[in-house]
Amino acid sequence: MELDVPMQPDMVFRIGSITKQFTAVAILQLVEQGKISLQDSIQKYIKDFPAKGYSITIENLLTHTSGLIDYTSIDSRDPYSERRDFTPEFLINYFKDKPLQFKPSSKYGYSNSNYLLLGYIIQLVSGESYHQYMADNIIKRAGLANTFYAEEKVIAPNRVAGYTRDNGFFENCDYQTLSIGFACGDLLSNTEDLYKWNNAVTTYQLISKESVVRAFRPYKLKDGTFSNYGYGWFVEPLYGTLCIHHEGQTSGFIALEKYFPEQDIYAAILTNVKSGEDKTDFSQNRFMLFDEIGQLAAGRQLVKEVEMSDTLLSKYVGTYSATFNKSTLAIYKKSDGKLYVDLSNGTGKAMVLSPQSATMFLLPAIKNIVTILEFIQEHGVVTKLIVTQDKKYEWKKIK
Repeated sequence: MELDVPMQPDMVFRIGSITKQFTAVAILQLVEQGKISLQDSIQKYIKDFPAKGYSITIENLLTHTSGLIDYTSIDSRDPYSERRDFTPEFLINYFKDKPLQFKPSSKYGYSNSNYLLLGYIIQLVSGESYHQYMADNIIKRAGLANTFYAEEKVIAPNRVAGYTRDNGFFENCDYQTLSIGFACGDLLSNTEDLYKWNNAVTTYQLISKESVVRAFRPYKLKDGTFSNYGYGWFVEPLYGTLCIHHEGQTSGFIALEKYFPEQDIYAAILTNVKSGEDKTDFSQNRFMLFDEIGQLAAGRQLVKEVEMSDTLLSKYVGTYSATFNKSTLAIYKKSDGKLYVDLSNGTGKAMVLSPQSATMFLLPAIKNIVTILEFIQEHGVVTKLIVTQDKKYEWKKIK
């Protein structure tokens, strides 16, 4: 913005947690070479890491099922902590004595600590720095000419600056030490390289087909249910088809990538504005745009809304009680003139309703299955709501 330079497709951005899939592939390389096993415990490599009463395996780290607390979520007494440089050892010591959040393999819980440990294990097993191993065995082998580790001293051609936006005003983003990301979030890349990366993975240039299949498979928990995460990728139905994807957010940047294997279509979206503190609808509109790009890439028609009067929308505002359980949902109107819904069971909040007719609305926030809401009126008064997914569910208006 300061140089007034238009954005170009070859420009290089921070990609945040998309870095995790690069780390996962490096781990799977070491597994294929027989240097580590997915069932090895952390303590086999990091001798002083507390056992915590359970075996925490390499696979637990890959799948976010370790129960380890996310080191980036721990409050620091140091107000300048994100401005200091850290070693991996320092970061590990920062969280290693914290209690587990749950028993390993019993739940899924996204934690950057998992991939920090994986990066450190790569160093210990390979005998070289994590960044050097990745450069030689991942980045170069995949033919990525525009992918770098985001160290301040690195010259990265076409690197863009990161910004934030608050109350309609843009600012340079706050400085954040790149060392805090390490193996879970410190890569730079561009859209072309991310496309090459996905091709390198899916054509088995870096790891075997068997390893890729395992990486793209949701992890089975101890109770027999499945999470929506494999080895470095989210894996779930989206827009009516299978989607393998990840998001990355870091200071000044948001990155998203989606791969639809059934259509063999890949979409990468990189942006150099992160506005988590934004008080306007700017952030929401951006994520709606990102979602629409994904829908188009998957071949799904975008929803076209119909115009509705404030008077008609106001008739639908209220609280509705489920006839099949004790949950409720609240429908309300915001200053933008749209209806939103909150579910009392906590599974959805501030989900926008997209009007399709005078009485029918679509719930775009639910991606894996089409969700339609239809308001039923009796003598001009709204009395209930029918929610259709795989079945029809009735909610009575109670106020």
